[in-house]
Amino acid sequence: MRTVASLPHVIREDEHVWIPMSDGPRLAARIWRPVASDDAPVPAVLEFIPYRKRDLTAQRDSIHHPYMAGHGYACVRVDLRGSGDSEGVLRDEYLEQELADAEEILAWIAQQPWSNGNAGMMGISWGGFNALQVAARRPPSLKAIAAVSASDDRYSDDVHYMGGCLLSDNLSWASTMFAYTSCPPDPQLVGQQWREMWHERLRNSGLWLEEWLRHQRRDDYWRHGSISEDYTAVQCPVLAVSGWADGYTNAVFRLLANLDVPRQGLIGPWSHKYPHLGRPGPAIGFLQELVRWWDHWLKGVDNDVMSEPMLRIWMQESVPPSTSYTRRPGRWVGEWSWPSPRITSYTLPLGRGRIGLPGEIAEPEELTIESPLSVGQFAGKWCSYNAPPDLPYDQREEDGGSLVFDSDVLTERYEIMGEPVVELELTSNQPVAMVAVRLSDVAPDGRATRVSYGLLNLAHRNSHHTPEPLVPGQRYRVAVQLNAMAQAFPPGHRLRLAISTSYWPLAWPPPRSARLTIFAGSSSITMPVRPFDDDRPHVSEFGPPEGSPAISTTQLRPGEHRWRVSRDLVDYASTLDVVKDLGVVRLDDIDLEVTRRADESYGWNGNDFMSVYGEVTWQMGFARDNWRVTTTTRTVLRSTPVEFRIHAQLDAYEGERRVFSRNWNVSMPRDHV
Repeated sequence: MRTVASLPHVIREDEHVWIPMSDGPRLAARIWRPVASDDAPVPAVLEFIPYRKRDLTAQRDSIHHPYMAGHGYACVRVDLRGSGDSEGVLRDEYLEQELADAEEILAWIAQQPWSNGNAGMMGISWGGFNALQVAARRPPSLKAIAAVSASDDRYSDDVHYMGGCLLSDNLSWASTMFAYTSCPPDPQLVGQQWREMWHERLRNSGLWLEEWLRHQRRDDYWRHGSISEDYTAVQCPVLAVSGWADGYTNAVFRLLANLDVPRQGLIGPWSHKYPHLGRPGPAIGFLQELVRWWDHWLKGVDNDVMSEPMLRIWMQESVPPSTSYTRRPGRWVGEWSWPSPRITSYTLPLGRGRIGLPGEIAEPEELTIESPLSVGQFAGKWCSYNAPPDLPYDQREEDGGSLVFDSDVLTERYEIMGEPVVELELTSNQPVAMVAVRLSDVAPDGRATRVSYGLLNLAHRNSHHTPEPLVPGQRYRVAVQLNAMAQAFPPGHRLRLAISTSYWPLAWPPPRSARLTIFAGSSSITMPVRPFDDDRPHVSEFGPPEGSPAISTTQLRPGEHRWRVSRDLVDYASTLDVVKDLGVVRLDDIDLEVTRRADESYGWNGNDFMSVYGEVTWQMGFARDNWRVTTTTRTVLRSTPVEFRIHAQLDAYEGERRVFSRNWNVSMPRDHV
């Protein structure tokens, strides 16, 4: 990334500003703004997230907020209530309290002498979610948003559930927030009240996993904060961004299709990262794009930002399977609208082991599949957080426990853009079962690279609101929507569709092993095909990644990333062990040492569905001079055919002395999951 030290405006930074809330607590803000805004007020850009402005996001914040401030904006980075250096307690994501706080912050910003009353909201992941949610509340000063890696539907397309199936990321993400909400504020900023604030968090932040598992269907809990409930509530312009290695690409397509405001979509090859920091590459000059976006909607500049295609998208070329990529080959293509009239859908029948041609009639045949629990151990993460190796590996080992359908060898190039849909006619021998469908690019040498997949809890075949058990032996017709994609398939390759009845540990298995009968001849896949010989509309070249100089850090202990699959052939115990260790890093300007390490383990024995477990342990540490605080959290999730069982532990230390400890043991019924 190119560091830009000289910007149009000289800026000042206010490292710690208290913003009072009407019910008493104060929220901690960091503000970068032009010096000239003392006399010439400017628009503001708010990022409102729980990831600790003082330390954990300080380096990232130092790259993009001063950059935008140097282009004439007051950038306001606020810790959520109960996180970082803000007072109060954070009890869950996207609560009414959080959204009301955001409205109060925007009102406070509008009243500051350096603000001209216009504001935008931006953020990646949590910050993208609440930007969309706050936009739907229409605060008067909010004129535009930029939502990166976010969703409009908290149940159907987020870290918790997919197609009605429980994701293992639900456990790992709950464990991450369990660790983060256990962290103290910085005494250097909040003073002597730091210990009281910390213990209030330790006592009251709670076990979020328990809450998320008490809502296994799409009820009012998930409808809150899902702008898909009423897209018309959003009345300001929206920039929606994601990446193919991210978990949130589908939302970009839905937002473009359903919003009725000026909007743009941008999808690159990236994981869960801002595009100027994007990996796999190529990263782009996203901050330049943001400045153009804000200039147009917050300053009224008549630039060409809205003359770009509505959807700019990275058409990926075929690559061998790998758990990590430095760069994905491809090219930028665009569409003026979405859905695009240039996309043609072709329905291909599924026969015995074969994907047929459009219009072909496949012979009827009954095909059965009852997958082992090992199918899914090479699936990678639901969402890549750029902690490789976390992408899916060669699918041939997964295909061994699946029903496989191959196309003929392609004689010409095909480019797919959009969401393939697989329609299956099937029966099940169990009342609760799942189906996982994978689409792969098979090279001439046989290597299979997964390009999309979809999950469906068959009890949710008609509705995520009101699941219904299957009647064993009864015939059903279901549709499985695969994740959106933009992928080129070259001549000499084949398409492969693989169907399995488990996909562990990406998704929690059903209560019991299920056998499905798939009726070939009346099942099919519909592919959205884009013409590849016409790259109109033209997509302007992106500039190189730019940003302000990052704050200085020193790596005191190196980190470690590991992703290990193991199997014991004596007792058939299998595990996936994941280590995400960031080592020890010193933030040089505040002389603070930060430690972060997560260990995840997902295991099972043979095909014993009762043996499945997930365990996540986090260690967090903060140290300066004689002040040293550490927390350890551990969460274990198990299940029986009728219930989920959680065991969790939280221990907090000052120096070597344990100052807080709590255990949880919780059970709740399985609700058609």
